[in-house]
Amino acid sequence: MAKKLITVTVNGRKHERAGEPRTLLVHFLREELSLTGAHIGCETSHCGACTVDVDGQSVKGCTHLAVQCDGSQVLTVEGLAQGGVLHAVQEGFYKEHGLQCGFCTPGMLMRAYRFLQENPNPSEEEIRVGMSGNLCRCTGYQNIVKAVQYAANKLREAQAATA
Repeated sequence: MAKKLITVTVNGRKHERAGEPRTLLVHFLREELSLTGAHIGCETSHCGACTVDVDGQSVKGCTHLAVQCDGSQVLTVEGLAQGGVLHAVQEGFYKEHGLQCGFCTPGMLMRAYRFLQENPNPSEEEIRVGMSGNLCRCTGYQNIVKAVQYAANKLREAQAATA
């Protein structure tokens, strides 16, 4: 199978790589770009461990082809922190104990990031629905909900301070 040139901007940095047309985005990120934050879990899009942000939408990298991202902007968990400062969702998961084993955490963080862009002032129920495509086997979800609430409050406060 002929390789295709894929040009993608990941975490603000442009990359060009030749890749097989059937290469999944999660494998492209991990193997071609050495960005191992997105985890390979179920490989059927059920668990969400591979969730990344592509052109402003949550995407599960285990069922999304890398060639579909040609010309796209991709944000991975490695791109959330800026200048050594944790993003609000990362801080929320840390402060509210929203993780245990950590396997699902990168996907949870990326979904929470996009969810809060879509709904900056969510109710607890809206958080549960908005995060429902990402599974965790350890936490029982209550602390994940608290972490997203923490991040939402912090983001709103930051926005109010700059307004």
